Amino acid sequence: MILHKTCSSAGTGSARVTGFYDEDTGSIQYLVSDPQTGKGALIDAVMGFDPAQAATDSENVEEILRFADAENIDIVRILDTHPHADHLMASSWLKQRLGAPNAIGEKIIEISGLWRDLYHLPDAFQPERDFDRLFADGDTFEIGSLPVRVMLTPGHTLGSITYVVGSDAAFVNDTFMQPDVGTSRADFPGGTAAELYDSLQNILSLGEDTRLFVGHDYGTAERKEPAWESTVSQQRRENKHLSGDVAKDDYVKLREKRDRTLPLPDRMLHVLQMNLRAGRPPEPESDGESYLKIPLNRFEKETS
Repeated sequence: MILHKTCSSAGTGSARVTGFYDEDTGSIQYLVSDPQTGKGALIDAVMGFDPAQAATDSENVEEILRFADAENIDIVRILDTHPHADHLMASSWLKQRLGAPNAIGEKIIEISGLWRDLYHLPDAFQPERDFDRLFADGDTFEIGSLPVRVMLTPGHTLGSITYVVGSDAAFVNDTFMQPDVGTSRADFPGGTAAELYDSLQNILSLGEDTRLFVGHDYGTAERKEPAWESTVSQQRRENKHLSGDVAKDDYVKLREKRDRTLPLPDRMLHVLQMNLRAGRPPEPESDGESYLKIPLNRFEKETS
């Protein structure tokens, strides 16, 4: 059973949110629903991936679908906040299973260009083919009767987006962590700590009571249980990296120093090749099997 927790709607215009914790990657997947209509969306859903065997499975996401079915939630959208480096996206699998449209931010086109060069795959990755919608900053749509606004919040990647849902919920991807942890790394190709700082400040401009749902948590030495919900006011008061009106230059120095100590996620070079295809593996070769191409020594300086 996946660890999960539901945050109830606060009333008309407020989303009901269930977070599902993926222990292998520390990722949180969200089932967001409109209590008025029963319509829902999945945000950042995870496919199982074993890097030792390069094997995939759908056990995790199938459990979430069973939960949605038991709660009579009709999933009408499959959403991702960015092309993840630490888990395999379930977007393509879910689209095939549910027939619901999938979406991500439009800057995945630029991210794909970076990774075509890094993988030396000049003809790979066509986001316009693999996603039904590529959101721009300020785009809007609905989940049932709940309005959703897209905010471009780069830094972790150049194309990360936040979904502001209804009156009081924001899904802030890999920007904030829980207040006792701080903020997310910004050292992947296309990411910058300076842009991340600006994105964090933009999120903090939302209403004080806005619920912020983060992309990852790993617990701490003092807090053993994972957590994934805070508020704007709580992050302002307590965030380990930002409380006390930390200046941008000071934040950038702190973030870059910390990032220099972090290894690459163990799944990164595997899953990005699929996540830039919405989680779809490369086309099968003549033997009917799909293969990944892993660059050697391209990240040696970044991790040394």
